[in-house]
Amino acid sequence: MAGKKNTPNTSGRTTVQLIAQKLGVSAMTVSRALNGKPNVDPKTRDRVLAAARKSGYTPNHIARSLALRRTETIGVVVPEISHSFFPEVIRGIEDAAYSAGYHIVLTHSAEDDCRERDAINTLKSKRVDGILISTAQSVTDISTYRDAIRQGVPFVFFDRVVQGVGATCVSIDDGDCCARITEHLIGHGYRAIAHLSGPTTVSIGKGRLNGYKEALNRHGLKLRPELIVESGFHEKGGYSAMEELLRLPARERPDAVVAVNDPAAFGAMKALQEHKLRIPQDMAIVGMSDDVRAELAICPLTTMRQPAFEIGKTAASALIAEIEGRDKPGRKLIVETELTVRKSCGCV
Repeated sequence: MAGKKNTPNTSGRTTVQLIAQKLGVSAMTVSRALNGKPNVDPKTRDRVLAAARKSGYTPNHIARSLALRRTETIGVVVPEISHSFFPEVIRGIEDAAYSAGYHIVLTHSAEDDCRERDAINTLKSKRVDGILISTAQSVTDISTYRDAIRQGVPFVFFDRVVQGVGATCVSIDDGDCCARITEHLIGHGYRAIAHLSGPTTVSIGKGRLNGYKEALNRHGLKLRPELIVESGFHEKGGYSAMEELLRLPARERPDAVVAVNDPAAFGAMKALQEHKLRIPQDMAIVGMSDDVRAELAICPLTTMRQPAFEIGKTAASALIAEIEGRDKPGRKLIVETELTVRKSCGCV
């Protein structure tokens, strides 16, 4: 029986087989050396890497994906990118992914549930190995998540999470954080404390509102419904919410405000300044997340530092562990926070 002939390489591309022929070693040895695997003689590894560099070798990712049954790509869905929190999260995700040999495909839902659903379907069609997602604030139907997870797509939620679908969730303890910063104000003598809330359909909006309420209850302060105004997560909403509070009679206005996040706090601060009200003398204000602008504001903002980079890195590492079978889904991972006190609360 005639032996199998070597098929000539007409593409002009350097392959593992060509490097192996040139060095007189097996293709398996070359592959192991290029991928940093053990059990390769150091001198042989050096020869392989030198030959690969000299010939301009680039890996065949399609062949590698077929062999591994993975594309070594991770899909990421973020709700917005104007707030400095999410770019920093992405930096953490990319850091963990790169270290593990993965690339990311970034998509943006723009806080729209339809765009988010399209993004998830697009990522699935690209055969990403798993998806990291922070939900859009307009999402009310979680069937898209359930369907993807049922189809075997590993999912990890970060920051804005969805419980009860069998996915790992990475976040801060939103209730505890908002309770702590509310109690910081109570401890410095504030009694009429308002809350600019996020939508309660979103995990962080619901959690932070509950934390605010719990803090008031623990200290025997009356909950005043008129002091809870939904602002959403952006400056415009914070501005409108503060305008609503300022329409209250002067004697019924709050003496302090806890905003759901820093952008909402910035919008509220702008409204106070336009009304010639002083921060914190006329009204104290605090935020959540420690936006890069917080320290640079006209009145530096007291806030709860939310470690965005660590949240992204933790979420990506958790997803990769599930993709590679080293961990199971459904975990709840909490990242620690830190109260950062500045002038806006009047407590410095």
